[in-house]
Amino acid sequence: MKLSQCLEPLIDYTLSGESDPDIEKLEIDSRKVQSGTLFFCISGTQLDGHQFAEGAEKSGAAAIVAEKPIKVNVPVIYVSDTRRALAVISDYFYGQPSRKLHMIGVTGTNGKTTVTHLVKAIQDHAGLSTGLIGTMGIKYNDKDIPVVNTTPESFLLQKEFRTMLDDGVQSAVMEVSSHALHQGRVRGIDFDIAVFTNLTQDHLDYHETMKDYLYAKSLLFSQLGNTYDRNRLKAAVLNQDDPATETLKHMTAAPVITYGIDSHADLKAENIRITNTGTAFELVIKNNRWPVHMNLIGKFNIYNVLAALSAGYLKKIPVETMIEAVNRVEGVSGRFEAVRGGQNFTVIVDYSHTADSLENALLTIKEFAQGRIITIAGCGGDRDKTKRPVMAQTAVKYSDLAIFTSDNPRTEDPEQIFADMEAGVTGESYKKIVDRKEAIYYAVREARDHDIILIAGKGHETYQILGTDKIDFDDRKVALEAIKERYEA
Repeated sequence: MKLSQCLEPLIDYTLSGESDPDIEKLEIDSRKVQSGTLFFCISGTQLDGHQFAEGAEKSGAAAIVAEKPIKVNVPVIYVSDTRRALAVISDYFYGQPSRKLHMIGVTGTNGKTTVTHLVKAIQDHAGLSTGLIGTMGIKYNDKDIPVVNTTPESFLLQKEFRTMLDDGVQSAVMEVSSHALHQGRVRGIDFDIAVFTNLTQDHLDYHETMKDYLYAKSLLFSQLGNTYDRNRLKAAVLNQDDPATETLKHMTAAPVITYGIDSHADLKAENIRITNTGTAFELVIKNNRWPVHMNLIGKFNIYNVLAALSAGYLKKIPVETMIEAVNRVEGVSGRFEAVRGGQNFTVIVDYSHTADSLENALLTIKEFAQGRIITIAGCGGDRDKTKRPVMAQTAVKYSDLAIFTSDNPRTEDPEQIFADMEAGVTGESYKKIVDRKEAIYYAVREARDHDIILIAGKGHETYQILGTDKIDFDDRKVALEAIKERYEA
């Protein structure tokens, strides 16, 4: 595509340079620039892409999009907002693929990963080839591609949607983070269904207030549009049991479908039974009832299932087909995942990294616990400090033994993280072990028959960030090693 064609969707810009080179690639990372690249100078929180314009030119950039003056010898397109221009041009460059896919976006503090995996499982089972983008990567057909961010940058998303479309994918479901919404990474995506899971305290280091956090989430629903097309239904799926839903209803012009347990909702779960092997409930839709028996454990997973079922219901997938798909799901990696090494106690690894998700996990464990509950929890460094004392309170409140340890301390002193956590549990009993491996080994050694160990915070992650280094670390593998060592001793 010629540069002049790339610029067609832009409303206001200034072009410096007269040539009209061929554009073969879009990029924001100067290290990935090749011949024929249109490079965008993005002003980030830590780095300013304008500093790398000359380097991008040397690497072969055919043209550069910038917000402020740069000195290069290739055409420069000056705009007021390079990130917005990136979204607009990316959508156009890749042929607006989201208009041809059925798009489902899932946002909320907790549950996004599980809901997206359930949506994919339901749609695949119904014969609708589905792609997935989220925390655990990009998945479609036989492809499994890692990602850096839960919601990638706009040009990467559009590129993947185009690849999915060319590979026969019919629908795409993706996690939509509050950061991505605020930064405009999903601009240009033509969503059909927007799903809301819940809103609890998280990311206040970025959003500052819960009001700002909710506002960021609400953008997904307002971006469903303001018109009604009988040939392409737009709809919002909202958790009726969450107080934020009333705000979201006002933020969207789209029709709304609700799900819940405690409130009256379009899709509701009743007669719930939770065990250590699974969960059963009755799905109620318009006075019709269907029994659901799933391997996923806990009330929070009922909410996740209801959200996914609601999206499938809007797609007019038969309820029986959806339930069959849900019943076949064994679990989602790192989400309330059991570690089995022949031990006489239970070890569960869960991604719960907010006070609410930790509480949900521990309340679920209390439903079937026969012995003590041992919780290993920590808080990430260089992230929201306000949730640390609340996380600690939650761990101590619902556990017989709470062990505070390192999560991903990053560049922050672990002792400072502990100090913030301990501020919420003054006078309470807990144990502090900085080294995460040592903490897991200690819990395994201390466990008695029928005890339950919850290792919270990292879930599926296979690394730990210490300083600026990312080292290999998988809670599941470490726990299994600890179990084997205990029984071999």
